[in-house]
Amino acid sequence: MTTPRYLIAGGTGLIGAALAKRLRERGAFVDVLTRGDTNVVLGDRPEISIHWEPGVILELSVDDYYDAVINLAGESISRIPWTRKRKERILYSRLDATKTLVAWIKQSRTPPTAFINASAVGFYGARGDEDLTEESQPGTGFLAEVVRVWEATATELPEETRVAYLRTGVVLSQHGGALAPLRALTKAFLGGPIGSGRQWWPWISLEDEVRAIIHVIDNDISGPVNLVGPTPATSGDAGRALAQKLKRPFWLAAPGFAIRALLGSAGRELLLSSQKISPTVLVNSGFEFTHTTVDEALDAALAAEVETTEQ
Repeated sequence: MTTPRYLIAGGTGLIGAALAKRLRERGAFVDVLTRGDTNVVLGDRPEISIHWEPGVILELSVDDYYDAVINLAGESISRIPWTRKRKERILYSRLDATKTLVAWIKQSRTPPTAFINASAVGFYGARGDEDLTEESQPGTGFLAEVVRVWEATATELPEETRVAYLRTGVVLSQHGGALAPLRALTKAFLGGPIGSGRQWWPWISLEDEVRAIIHVIDNDISGPVNLVGPTPATSGDAGRALAQKLKRPFWLAAPGFAIRALLGSAGRELLLSSQKISPTVLVNSGFEFTHTTVDEALDAALAAEVETTEQ
């Protein structure tokens, strides 16, 4: 049996590194695209780092073959404020990476069977209490437009290459992401509701994020896939649960008007947006979550943090 080969763009980030590790544990070869040092050792297997500058350089041959290409590359949206230049980097880092990979796949002598492209729940915009699935229409706002254009860029691939869009929510992990600043604030006795605290917060544990991506790779799943937990939670639910676990008060509210005034569109779309999203495609395709509630996901993240500290 041939050893599966995977190529990951963004393979050194929070999700990409965890995904590469899990795929290697399954016996696969995993190559990573990097703009940095290509001499980085990726575990004890002969995987390699391949240099690229999205939109400019991609050191891959048309004769190279991968069973699946996973694109997780893109400028972080959490760096604020969103200046005009920051917004341009958020958009074009995603478009350039996707266009570069699509162009290579189209020229490849043996295209991959799957192109798994990162996306985001920002597609839906702020939707209040509306129930959202992969069939829901796009929303409005900067992130919604970024995701709409981003997903459209991953089209026109060879018919033998299926395309899936990973509309990921807030990933909860001890290694970084949204949990890191929330944990720091809460431990400093500064935890409290963000805005009303009643806005729906589409969360997922890092463990389930990685398992869901592999599920999409292994199964004949195409189109948009919501990578969010199966039990909706509000930002207040998550913040209050975190405070209880850290034995801290949950009291210092950040008023919505102050967030909008200080952070502008970033504050509105990252902190105050409400999205009640269901992982319909995952559930219907037989995926089973390890962490079914935000409480369980926080327990897992904090437990992993303690384990890492003790080591």
